[in-house]
Amino acid sequence: MTIQEIQDEIVDEFSMFEDWMQRYEYMIDLGKSLPLIDENLKKDENLIKGCQSKVWVHGEMKDDKLVFTADSDAIITKGIIAILIRAFSNQNPAAIINANTDFIDEIGLKEHLSPTRANGLVSMIKQLKLYAIAYQTQLN
Repeated sequence: MTIQEIQDEIVDEFSMFEDWMQRYEYMIDLGKSLPLIDENLKKDENLIKGCQSKVWVHGEMKDDKLVFTADSDAIITKGIIAILIRAFSNQNPAAIINANTDFIDEIGLKEHLSPTRANGLVSMIKQLKLYAIAYQTQLN
């Protein structure tokens, strides 16, 4: 699936819920289903700067696709990074670099986060795109 198709799928899933309590519960479930990051990758260099909670993200190339793993010490934040990883993992770096993130606004996520969590969300997206830029540079 393309990034846009995955994002559309996420928007459809969130539209099934009537209120934000249900959406938060769904995000928490998504976070719980996130594959565990290797404990060795939980180091300062993989911490996302600008997040109130601790969020570790690691990306590596596998068969010309960038694969992300992540974890967080906060359940909502873990759900947020799970959504982003679902949208951007297993894609080629150029697609990640060029992808828009309008789906975040479409599901209403940013407006339902505290300002510090919203800043953290922006930092998470930025970090995923930085990984993509670094790997795309290696491919060129």
